Amino acid sequence: MQIALPVWFEISSLVILVVILAADLVLAYRRPHIPSTRESAAWVSIYVGLALVFAVLMLVVGSVDHAAQFIAGWVTEYSLSIDNLFVFVIIMARFSVPRKYQQEVLMVGIIIALVLRGIFILVGVQLIENLSWIFYIFGAFLIYTAVRQAFENHEDMDKTESGVIRFLRKHIAISAHFDGSKLRTVVGGKKIFTPILVVFIAIGTTDLIFAVDSIPAIFGITTDPFIVFTANIFALMGLRQLFFLLGDLIDKLVYLHYGIAFILAFIGAKLVSHALHTNELSFINGGKGVEWAPEIGTWTSLALIVTSMAVATAASLLKIRRDKRRAVLLAAEN
Repeated sequence: MQIALPVWFEISSLVILVVILAADLVLAYRRPHIPSTRESAAWVSIYVGLALVFAVLMLVVGSVDHAAQFIAGWVTEYSLSIDNLFVFVIIMARFSVPRKYQQEVLMVGIIIALVLRGIFILVGVQLIENLSWIFYIFGAFLIYTAVRQAFENHEDMDKTESGVIRFLRKHIAISAHFDGSKLRTVVGGKKIFTPILVVFIAIGTTDLIFAVDSIPAIFGITTDPFIVFTANIFALMGLRQLFFLLGDLIDKLVYLHYGIAFILAFIGAKLVSHALHTNELSFINGGKGVEWAPEIGTWTSLALIVTSMAVATAASLLKIRRDKRRAVLLAAEN
């Protein structure tokens, strides 16, 4: 059985992470600007570095298993968070959010995502402790999500939010234009909401969908609530800067969603296999564990997750290069 991490380490880590997030939020609101590629790359590198330092601390304070579970969970959640960016790009474009104020919008979206994931983690831990068969449900759900991820595009998900948006526009007075990053503005002497409210609702709805997907996924790596939550925090830290770093490139990573679909399907299969291995349902194998069901280790999971994302990203970049060459040749012929 895995030894628990010291309570002092868990509390101090959470306090420091909350302070970093709060400082990032304040900085985004005090300095609304379009970050350069160099600035965004520097911040993303810092946050990735912090995650790796945290993994080393978990190795020192805890064990190799703690560090491995954190890295595997963080990489998984980071992959799913990048997928979240695809939808954020669609939302920003759809509502014509001024690029100067996209930092604040993204930061609010990240805070909403953290709160929702925190709630889902607490609920998930209770379900796991009290319902041994819940892994069957989690596994089946992730496999279903993987199929949707592979065969549906992100525009389809955005369309599902239109009903909420239409309801808001029908029942709440909303101005036609943004007023900086203000939530409310004055039009004709009357205070009404700006379109930023609609953007927040759209992003919040998206975060809810991704929270439902991502929490079962990381429970396939570890059931330790501290590791689950910190992996989610580190995955979301720097997401705002990553949005500006990738820029238009994110739309061109056409094979990335296949890599993410593979990760979800793999973890879903792993959860089902674990549920079979520790089975207590009377109608399956007489309530006994299925011995042939494999228990997939953390290091195997980490290797497959990293490989799938690397292959999907490399394939996308090769396609971008091939398309550019084709465009140059066509231009030369004409």
